[in-house]
Amino acid sequence: MSTEQGQLNPDLKIRHISMISIAGVIGAGLFIGSGAVINSSGPGAIVSYALAGTLVVLVMRMLGEMAAAYPTSGSFATYANEAIGPWAGFTIGWLYWFFWVVVIAIEAIAGAAIMQYWIPDFPLWLMALILTVLLTLTNLFSVKSFGEFEYWFSLIKVVSIGLFLVLGLCVIFGWYPGVGAPGTVNLIGNGGFMPTGISSVLLGITVVIFSFMGTEIVAIAAGESDHPGKAVRIATNSVIWRILIFYIGSIAIVVTLLPWNSTNILVSPFVAVLDHIGIPAAAQIMNFVVLTAVLSCLNSALYANSRMLFGMAKKGDAPKAFLKLSKKGVPVRAILFSTVFSYIAVIFSYVSPDKIFLFLVNSSGAVALLVYLVIAFSHLRMRRKFEKENPEALQIKMWLFPYLTYFTIISISTIYVAMLIIESLRVQAVLTLLIATITISSYFLFARKKTHNDPVKKSIAQATRTIR
Repeated sequence: MSTEQGQLNPDLKIRHISMISIAGVIGAGLFIGSGAVINSSGPGAIVSYALAGTLVVLVMRMLGEMAAAYPTSGSFATYANEAIGPWAGFTIGWLYWFFWVVVIAIEAIAGAAIMQYWIPDFPLWLMALILTVLLTLTNLFSVKSFGEFEYWFSLIKVVSIGLFLVLGLCVIFGWYPGVGAPGTVNLIGNGGFMPTGISSVLLGITVVIFSFMGTEIVAIAAGESDHPGKAVRIATNSVIWRILIFYIGSIAIVVTLLPWNSTNILVSPFVAVLDHIGIPAAAQIMNFVVLTAVLSCLNSALYANSRMLFGMAKKGDAPKAFLKLSKKGVPVRAILFSTVFSYIAVIFSYVSPDKIFLFLVNSSGAVALLVYLVIAFSHLRMRRKFEKENPEALQIKMWLFPYLTYFTIISISTIYVAMLIIESLRVQAVLTLLIATITISSYFLFARKKTHNDPVKKSIAQATRTIR
């Protein structure tokens, strides 16, 4: 292992970034979690996904603007440090790291449960351990190996969704043999387009928006791309059609082909559609696709939280030991540190599933909204800073600035308030606020002294004078 505190190697190619950006939003939440939203909102779930997707598009546009002008592994935590204050960068960086540590544990357990479909007698805890170790080794080897694995995981997801959409459209237009075209009976003939009312559709937004968490990883990955500006432009410009096709398109297919209150949709909407069409071994096919999505999320989570930890160490918000890189430019200590905490979380899922592990899951539940809020607030100042000091660096620009930025802030704040009001979501919102408060307090108690002569501010100041 190298003892140098150098820079991460720019070994991610444009094809890696492009595929990661295309499939980054496709997770188990789409394949399984969408069933609950459809079951509660009816066909109006299309609107829930469209509105939540619109907010994510706006957030990604803001982040893409900042990342293209100043690509860094610290991403939005670095921008928050400069735009809002060191306490904000410290807080959102550690909250984001905590979020992905919990996600690693959740995805490892989910992946192990899926594997039991084929290997029923294999111990769940051992399979979770094996999956985590394998993908940890992938991340440890090189960033290029991470990119390659994620490229193929993403390709499988994209091809699967593409085939699903083609099959669904063939049925809808009456081109599929043996299955009659449903017309609009399932869309408007079973209680109407919004059978449970507009309130359920709006409530669906509070659930759906968390399905899009992970789109921001491409901005972190841009720091290790051989062409960071181009990589961010590709990812940012494609986010609209990614969400439109993969999420809204898939949901539209499901609610058009099947009754929204079907029990099969609640269990697994994609399996239900394939069974309806008559695809043999539909459950096995979708289990493989969902396993791919879970492993992709696990792989990305290991990558994202290690780079966030590395970025925080660069600006003094985490121990300098995490700056040490391997000979291939991989932050090995940051990866291993994050993985160890995920192992501990997995252990808690067995020894205390309804207390400690449930607390971890709930307390990380609303972190996505805080991340989006910080990105929006950071954008307000960073945009003006770049316009003043180096407007040529703005290769990507947020639409209708600052009005859409303010709209995003108000919308996300409203969703958070709604979570505090809605009984089923209140625990997540409150516990996330608790963890955020503890993190902010720890900054003022332990980390405030290091903010003098902050090297991050110097780096960003230099970036505003240099066209990247």
